[in-house]
Amino acid sequence: MEPLRHEVEEAVAALRTGRPVILPTDTVYGLCANPYSEDPVRRAYELKGRDPLQPSALVASDVDVLLECVPELRSRLGPALRSLLPGPFTLVVPNPAGRYRWLTGSNRFAIGVRVPEVPSPADAVLGRVGAVMATSANLRGGPDPASLAEVPPELLAGCAVALDAGELPGVPSTVIDLTGDEPSVLREGAVSAEEALERVAGLVAE
Repeated sequence: MEPLRHEVEEAVAALRTGRPVILPTDTVYGLCANPYSEDPVRRAYELKGRDPLQPSALVASDVDVLLECVPELRSRLGPALRSLLPGPFTLVVPNPAGRYRWLTGSNRFAIGVRVPEVPSPADAVLGRVGAVMATSANLRGGPDPASLAEVPPELLAGCAVALDAGELPGVPSTVIDLTGDEPSVLREGAVSAEEALERVAGLVAE
């Protein structure tokens, strides 16, 4: 088996059996886990030292998979999601059914979602598993890693696989809250707050 393909298979197997992995995204390296049950997410949180009341993103391979994961988004936000994603955004969206409560932190009725433009070989992994929980592959409060060399050794040692895609932009996603009457930027990142709001306003105007 080719080395790259072997790493992909290892990462897929690890995620499916509840072990955390490190994957490159379109922004920074992410600590990822199986999002469909609580235990894998809890293990990743413990490894990072993350407060369980802090939310993490549900990262899907494409918008169709995301809408399968959170079907309530189809009617209200489906067109907006398809216009903004894939891209370097985390969108905080309504979660009326309280899905993935282990990802939502203190507010189970809102959830952060992403569909990134994931580099190879992580795209093959995400395509196989459909979705992951992802948070920056740093220790709590540490810098966002743009390369595997910047990922803390404790995280590397605690993960089953770490896929290398070289140097990434190193700027986290821009977080937009779409749960209220008006969209708001919670964190400026890869896309400026002004540009993000312009893009969302255009969608609302349509």
